[in-house]
Amino acid sequence: MFLYPIIFISCGAFFALFIAVPAWLSRYLKKPLCTYLSFCALIVIFEWIRSFILTGFPWNLWGTVFAFSTSFIQLSAFGGTYLLSLLALLIFGAPFFWIISPSKTRFISTFGISFLSLFIIFYAGQIRLDKESNEKSTTIIRFVQPSIPQTLKWNPTSLEQNFDTHINLSKQDIPKEISAILWGETASPFPLDFDEEHNQKIRQAIPEKGYLITGMVRYYTHKGYPKAANSLMAFDSHGNPVAYYDKSHLVPFGEYIPLRRWLPNWLRPLANTIGTFTPGPGPQKIELQNLPSFGVAICYEAIFPHKILDQTNRPEWIINPTNDGWYGDSFGPHQHFTATRLRAVEEGITIARIANNGISALISPYGTIIGQLTLNQAGFIDLSLPVKTSLSTTYSRYGNAIILNICIFLLALALLFHFKP
Repeated sequence: MFLYPIIFISCGAFFALFIAVPAWLSRYLKKPLCTYLSFCALIVIFEWIRSFILTGFPWNLWGTVFAFSTSFIQLSAFGGTYLLSLLALLIFGAPFFWIISPSKTRFISTFGISFLSLFIIFYAGQIRLDKESNEKSTTIIRFVQPSIPQTLKWNPTSLEQNFDTHINLSKQDIPKEISAILWGETASPFPLDFDEEHNQKIRQAIPEKGYLITGMVRYYTHKGYPKAANSLMAFDSHGNPVAYYDKSHLVPFGEYIPLRRWLPNWLRPLANTIGTFTPGPGPQKIELQNLPSFGVAICYEAIFPHKILDQTNRPEWIINPTNDGWYGDSFGPHQHFTATRLRAVEEGITIARIANNGISALISPYGTIIGQLTLNQAGFIDLSLPVKTSLSTTYSRYGNAIILNICIFLLALALLFHFKP
């Protein structure tokens, strides 16, 4: 127990470095314009570094401040959420010039430029949204959200009841046109690919010409050693497993312990309470008969910009099974959902997000919410995929090269002005 405060303080101190270091570096450029440009550029560069250092944690990027409006996030299709981060810093940091030298002229110019910039971003986004079609395809997906509290999800006395809840919601008033039923992350506590008893039970919930696509733990052997993966698996109407995806970007200290074998013996009891999943090979495209090809991003994987799909073999849509029950009734599920919407706009792809508890929704390539089940809402919803499930975006083609080049240009500009007599 005595380690908990140390862990929390250490985490806070570590993530504070991603703001403290840019602030420290930018202070060496004394001219206000140089400080301003270098600080904004460095913050975004360090935010990008945060997305991959020590496996990465790009949670709540600065650009998510614009996510209250679908129009405001459209620019992420050009430069990703990092572009929104840079714009947020430049726009909301502009009054800095008035603060260091107050005057009526500076007040009008700095705040005027900020408001004008916001209007341009909003208007440009609105123009892009006007191109979105509301035409629906014949592919109908059922989202099943049982809203099971995390305290009961893995309770041995509740497993059968939880499983039956999923089945009952899946088969309730089900239309024949349903193409697939989606369950959330590790929705099945049973290994349905070889647990015959529970495999028999799911067959009553699978559409005649469709699939059940569910999160579950997949057990297998590799070179004679038992392995487990946090997976998504698809079953046809006969209960046969026809495709699977293993989560590749695992949560450190949640799904595995980094450097576990080198931990001191006194930490082993704590470490052994956390299992070790084996990571999968990475994003892939899954193709099933009578269903548009899809990719998979399991839970945590959806927070990583430009890493949620195979760029060389793009799927037509993405399934994002998740479980936000860990967060309870807090900001966490909403922040996680916002990150998923931003990925949809960045990559120009439809995302079907399905939660055990959280926010389940079908999100268009423009980030529009086509339909949803809200936090703590138990039930199901049947939604049709858009006719156009994906579109090409600048960010999907060039990724983070765009924003990194912009930041390098701003740093070069700041240095130029700094050394200019």
